[in-house]
Amino acid sequence: MKNTYSPEEFKVKDLGVRRVKSPISLSVIDGDGIYNYIEPDERILFDPNLKHLKELQKKQIEPISFEKAGPYENIYFDPNKTKVGIVTCGGLCPGLNNVIRGLVMELYYRYGVKRVIGFKYGYEGFVSEFGHSYVELSPSNIENIHTMGGTILGSSRGKQDIEKMVDTLEIMNINILFTIGGDGTLRGANLIAQEIEKRNLKISVIGIPKTIDNDINFIDRSFGFETAVSIASEIIKNAHNEAKGAFNGIAIVKLMGRQSGFIAATAALATQEANFVLVPENDFSLYGENGFITSLKQRIKERNHSLIIVAEGAGQFLFETQNQETDASGNLKFKDIGIYLKNLIADEFKKDKIPYTIKYIDPSYIIRSAAANASDSRFCIQLAQQAVHAAMAGKTDAVVGYWNQNFTLLPIPVTVKERKQIDIEGELWWSVLETTGQPISMK
Repeated sequence: MKNTYSPEEFKVKDLGVRRVKSPISLSVIDGDGIYNYIEPDERILFDPNLKHLKELQKKQIEPISFEKAGPYENIYFDPNKTKVGIVTCGGLCPGLNNVIRGLVMELYYRYGVKRVIGFKYGYEGFVSEFGHSYVELSPSNIENIHTMGGTILGSSRGKQDIEKMVDTLEIMNINILFTIGGDGTLRGANLIAQEIEKRNLKISVIGIPKTIDNDINFIDRSFGFETAVSIASEIIKNAHNEAKGAFNGIAIVKLMGRQSGFIAATAALATQEANFVLVPENDFSLYGENGFITSLKQRIKERNHSLIIVAEGAGQFLFETQNQETDASGNLKFKDIGIYLKNLIADEFKKDKIPYTIKYIDPSYIIRSAAANASDSRFCIQLAQQAVHAAMAGKTDAVVGYWNQNFTLLPIPVTVKERKQIDIEGELWWSVLETTGQPISMK
């Protein structure tokens, strides 16, 4: 982590004093066999390395830590008077419906909150000009949604008028808003929380991080990631069969990962079939002694087949960047690196009169619209439960995280300050290099 953070940045905001007794009966005593309520000062260390901790202690520097998530003995909102809104934003991701279901079930059965509504089609659902209706959510109409991919609330990208959105929350008497989305959604949630504070309203805004790329900072894992890796792994295995099935067969599998290549790297480790993994964090040259094309030709000469995994954001430096278009969320529209590599490889092999067969596979939309697997389904319900505990306790402008096997609470601003990426000097990337056998550097 860069030395650009202070312990103060990790302090989560509270709406006020918690005066309502929680309806969840837990314990405050260790050893009685009952889970304990969270104490306000419980925190999770960012860096558990003992050597680093001792160095900070010697210098009398407070280490970075995160607030531990969990249920409080006293809560801020009276469940009988609480109305909750839920919204899903951005691209699809396995587990969205699981999180929605988890929120509703926890609110309804554990806290006794009976008024929960879903805003349709992302942040557009708060703006009357779009004409989207809202959905009343209850256990009876969300009971089986966790078996389906996508989101029953629909989604959208793009910024909306923050004042109009908060007007809607105020008019509808919403006390708690759960936003389920990635980096852009969290930035929007932060702006909503700021406008709420500006108006002196008492509305909690809690984010549940949804990014299939697993690229939100200070969060070990986001929901949907394991499902994406699992499905991608099966596709990679089949692509490897395609490559081996032909003389000088080449298969290219493009996976999601605009600025972070975690899916590509993790799926490569899971399958152990890839010979090259190209990710946004690690630039490469096409030619020269260790260049990608040079290395690929050598691989084909030695083994007569090759499997290439490429993250969608890899190699964007190869394209002209002037007048590049953006999507509704303001993200740059990336060029298709998979198609580029397929055409380039074909041209190079034809030029050198090397016989080849090449297959290009892009399963992105199939992966992101799938239902969550068992591991992600479990993770989604736990994230939802922790989000409800935080909201009912009056936490706001915060996101539920996961760090060192603990659920945490983080202020939204610190999570969107920079994007989490693969450390190319770290263990994950070294494991990929050991598994693929590709050059340590292809520059």
